Amino acid sequence: MPVLAEVTQFESLVGVNPWTALFTFCNMIITFLLLKKFLFKPVKKMIDARQKEIDDMYADAEASKKEAAKLQADYEEHLSSARAQRDEILRDAVAAANKRREAIVAEARADAAALRDKAEADIAQEKKKALNEVKNEISSISISIAEEVVEREITEADHLRLVNEFIGKLGEGDD
Repeated sequence: MPVLAEVTQFESLVGVNPWTALFTFCNMIITFLLLKKFLFKPVKKMIDARQKEIDDMYADAEASKKEAAKLQADYEEHLSSARAQRDEILRDAVAAANKRREAIVAEARADAAALRDKAEADIAQEKKKALNEVKNEISSISISIAEEVVEREITEADHLRLVNEFIGKLGEGDD
């Protein structure tokens, strides 16, 4: 009988009592409902809120990325515009410098031509003045020669001597 006592003890330990099983099942359902209401729903709300926050962060990041791409495109367009404007300003400056250079060269040529014309006029005037002085000197020498000729009769030798004197006086006049 010792074996029978062991079997009864085992059955009482392992045995299923329907009221205990029903009570355990009800406890489990109540515990599940309480956990669902007080644990799962708040945790699910917290997880959903966190997921929404993460989705918002991704959306903000994507919007920021698009805005950065737009700003970069605007910057590149502005930079391209600035380069084009710089090139236009340089072309205008080069054209203005070339025009100014041409004007200065033309002015310098005109000044040089005016100086040359003035110099030529001065040279012509000095030449005329020198010719007039030579004519006056020749006239006075001719008058002197004529006076000497009138005072006496000229021989061939006198004529040569007078011409040589005349030429000598011309040479002395250059000094």
